[in-house]
Amino acid sequence: MKTEDPRTIHAKDYRPPAFTVRSVHLTFDLLAKKTNVKSKLEIIRTGAEGPEHPLRLDGENLNLLNIKLNGLALDAQSYTIDETGLTVAQPPENFSLEIEIEIDPSSNTALEGLYISNGMFCTQCEAQGFRKITYFLDQPDVMAVFTTRIIADKDSYPVLLSNGNQTESGDLPNNRHWVEWHDPHPKPSYLFAVVGGTLNHIEDQFITNSGQNITLRIFVEPGDEYRCNYAMDALKRAMRWDEEAYGREYDLDVFMIVAVSHFNMGAMENKGLNVFNSQYILADPQTATDM
Repeated sequence: MKTEDPRTIHAKDYRPPAFTVRSVHLTFDLLAKKTNVKSKLEIIRTGAEGPEHPLRLDGENLNLLNIKLNGLALDAQSYTIDETGLTVAQPPENFSLEIEIEIDPSSNTALEGLYISNGMFCTQCEAQGFRKITYFLDQPDVMAVFTTRIIADKDSYPVLLSNGNQTESGDLPNNRHWVEWHDPHPKPSYLFAVVGGTLNHIEDQFITNSGQNITLRIFVEPGDEYRCNYAMDALKRAMRWDEEAYGREYDLDVFMIVAVSHFNMGAMENKGLNVFNSQYILADPQTATDM
């Protein structure tokens, strides 16, 4: 496979987006080779470009199944797809766009977007990985409110995590289940995350300066629970330092860390759902050095 030359992006070439996404509802039906992703985007024109300017969404290696604008299927003349995205020719000022796509996490060797590592679904969206999950305005100045529903086999993927607070969950036929997460605070797509797999966790609490009780959870591979205590203590000290140094309180009900041995990077600071390679955060006091 040909490797593309890296492209330098200069600040002087930046242009404000012609559209922005106010909210996005995502539904993942997790299957190793055929994961279905449905998105409903609430989009508004920003005025940065003229009224005839088309909507351009980033997207790579996506199999488009359906697309609707304000509930009506778009005909083939209304949009185009190429290797780097999707263009809608003449969208209105304010509209909803529903997109259904299919991806193959099992063959995603780029380890960007949604992929499978050691039997666990995981995402890596920084810097431009979200465009390999679904079509989106995948740039950091597009801030949207995310609601995410994850569906999967209960035995293979008993733990289903995403950003925000867990709002609902339930069982489905054929031994499948679902969990829904909602983050009420707008965030860029590069801080989005999904994790699905067999994980155990330890739990603690953190009381903010204003008296809010935050649940802290560290998810690890079974057998690593005894190595989490130092990480939990470091998390609480870091949250207190943010408050004392910057006056910044955490804004969700739960803060989660996933620490697994097969994560492809050192760590990723997804909003409310940090993912670490376990060698950088877990420590056994009997064997670990101070370093």
